[in-house]
Amino acid sequence: MQNSILFLIICLFGFNSIAKADSPLTSTDIASAYSNEKIIMSLELANGELTDELMQYLSSKSNPISLKIALINKLGWNIDGKSNAEVFWKYLQKNNKFKSLEDFKKKATSELLICYAYLKALDNYFNVDEAMALAQIAVKRDKKASYTINIICGLIEAQYYFNGNWCMLWKSTNKVRINKKLNVDLAPEAIKNIFEYMDLYKGEC
Repeated sequence: MQNSILFLIICLFGFNSIAKADSPLTSTDIASAYSNEKIIMSLELANGELTDELMQYLSSKSNPISLKIALINKLGWNIDGKSNAEVFWKYLQKNNKFKSLEDFKKKATSELLICYAYLKALDNYFNVDEAMALAQIAVKRDKKASYTINIICGLIEAQYYFNGNWCMLWKSTNKVRINKKLNVDLAPEAIKNIFEYMDLYKGEC
């Protein structure tokens, strides 16, 4: 029934609704804002899969969170699912000696948490419950008030509301946009790309 209603909306309202038929996680381009960065250019040979070099980059405290997120965004998604989060989790267990997911939740930095959450959400964007919970922990643990961490959490929350509440979907990222206390550590072009899609839902509120 819900799919029939969505199809009817697409037929009636055209292009904007076609865009809405995508989703927050699959329609927001962050990586293109960093296309001249070496780590992003190197992904042309990665085939959308994590390598040891890329996982080392994600887990290094010296690399900016914005580039880590751009890296994950560039790896992308697949409608049939991916396993980058599982690969990254095994890497983290081996190199950071996390005993379990609960141990990871308690001890991991906000950046590791949001990277793992984003990978997990993109791997299976039809079910982001666990990814959202991890992202929300990342936001709470983030002492730098990172715009990047907050907006990725917002996008995962928006994905959660995609099939149920389009007003809450829009609010999930708009609350980040209007939060003046955040440290804007994401490229303006990336922010623009995010809200060009997300603002299609503004009228739902």
